Amino acid sequence: MRVLITGGAGFVGANLAIRLAAAGEADVFALDNLHRRGSELNLTRLRDVGVTFIQGDVRELDDLLALDRFDAIVECSAEPSTLAGIDGETAYVVYTNLLGAYNCLELARRDGAQMVFLSTSRIYPVAALNAVAYEEGPTRLVLTDEQALPGVSTRGFTEEFPSEGARTLYGATKLGAELLIAEYAEVYAINTVIDRCGVVAGPWQMGKVDQGVFTYWMLNHHLGRSLRYLGYGGTGKQVRDLLHVDDLATLVEDQLRRPEHWSGVTVNVGGGLEVSLSLVETTELCRELTGNEVPIEPVQRSRPGDVPVYISNCQRLYGYIDWRPTRNPRTILSDIHAWIVEYEDLLVPALAL
Repeated sequence: MRVLITGGAGFVGANLAIRLAAAGEADVFALDNLHRRGSELNLTRLRDVGVTFIQGDVRELDDLLALDRFDAIVECSAEPSTLAGIDGETAYVVYTNLLGAYNCLELARRDGAQMVFLSTSRIYPVAALNAVAYEEGPTRLVLTDEQALPGVSTRGFTEEFPSEGARTLYGATKLGAELLIAEYAEVYAINTVIDRCGVVAGPWQMGKVDQGVFTYWMLNHHLGRSLRYLGYGGTGKQVRDLLHVDDLATLVEDQLRRPEHWSGVTVNVGGGLEVSLSLVETTELCRELTGNEVPIEPVQRSRPGDVPVYISNCQRLYGYIDWRPTRNPRTILSDIHAWIVEYEDLLVPALAL
């Protein structure tokens, strides 16, 4: 089996490529343009397990069609920042996330290959996510069961949550890609599966304030650098579920092994309520694990596209597989901390910290 992973030197792509290659069930190829700072650090890791690295760009169809035939494509090459395009520079996020997905579909059509698409919870509209009912608890905002909108409860958000409205350019381009995938699957009989991921976390994520928040939080605690609670009263009670990258890799492995079983499926993928944290709770874990307490400034205003709570309700996913997340928040943050300690000399220069 020949598998192409686009964005293969990125956080999810590299971890997945290494996992698949180490299992010995596939010849794994990782394509990446090395645009994201720190992705170059994964090249040695890929080479050491026998992954073939290809420097190329999903925005360039010729880069993909020049490659030999593949049995499966895992598309995780997106520009992942929720703030992408806010500064008016829209081309990279649109071309990478939407045109890139189209180009990958053209390759899948040429080869009759399965396509596993890593989408995002950000396809759900910002205004709707901000309109849900929640209560303020001691350390977090808590969704209530009494909701005016469908697809949301104390357990989080299902795939039935409303889809009308603006959702950031990142979310819009990923949703546009989902719609293209549905059309290609129907017209060209391609096996496709769409994973709408919440926050994925773990070692080798080059965390920044706008993407990779749990790594960013831990890194700043480790280095003793100040942080900010942005928006929602500056309390730090906004909540996200998180999923260890290795748990995600386990799921994708099954999807590659059983393409017919997963064909046409779109599911929310995340840690769910049991594996969720507010920033306040994250701060406490970071303090415990690093032994450091850093100053945190409360900031009243929210950033564009921010939402108070997102938790993946994965009940639809659980109907297809007995897979469940196996790492709790402490384990995930402990893994991140251990990685930072081991590789600090590489990370600080690469991230310009």
